[in-house]
Amino acid sequence: MDNSLVLYSGILLLGTFISAVSQVILKRAAQKTYPSKLAEYLNFPVIFAYTLFVATTLMCIIAYRVVPLSFGPVLESTSYLYVTIFGVLIFKERITKKKLLALALILAGIAIYATGV
Repeated sequence: MDNSLVLYSGILLLGTFISAVSQVILKRAAQKTYPSKLAEYLNFPVIFAYTLFVATTLMCIIAYRVVPLSFGPVLESTSYLYVTIFGVLIFKERITKKKLLALALILAGIAIYATGV
C-alpha cells in the first residue's frame, strides 16, 4: 500500500468518524425541547452538525481521488462501530446480541477485505 493511499484512506476514516460525531450532536439536539419548530432547526448544535456533514462530504470527495471505489464502503462501514460506541458511552444504550452479531459481521467483512481472502 503506497503512502498516498494510506493518507487518503485516513482522510476517509476521519470523515466517517466526524460524521458519527455529527450524528451524536443531532441526537442530543433532538432530545431537547424548543419554543418553536423553527428553533428546532435553527440552533447552533443542529447548524454545526450539518456543517460537519458538509465537511465530511468534501473529505469523502477528496479521499475518493485516490481510494478505490471498492475500498471506500469498507472504510465507511466503520461508522456503525463509532455510532454504537457513542451510543453506549454517551446515551447509555444497551448492546443487544443482535447488535453484537452485526458488529462482528462488519468487523469480519473489513478483515476479510483487508486480508484479500
